[in-house]
Amino acid sequence: MRYKDLSGKEIVNVRNGSRLGVLGQTDLELDEKTGQIKSFIIPNYSWFGMKREGENIRINWEDIKKIGEDMIIIES
Repeated sequence: MRYKDLSGKEIVNVRNGSRLGVLGQTDLELDEKTGQIKSFIIPNYSWFGMKREGENIRINWEDIKKIGEDMIIIES
């Protein structure tokens, strides 16, 4: 699957049902040797997206349980 196919999907935590963001608004951490995705880094923005607040959220590739048509379901 290509990144462009993933980029519009919402990331949802299955444990509490919280929406963590849209994949297209995240950064990727890649393994330099293999080129595989190690984790997604979701920036924590204020309500209007103007300024960062708090720490980023890191989602490891292993935390992904299902990639659907509209969502990525994680268990973190």
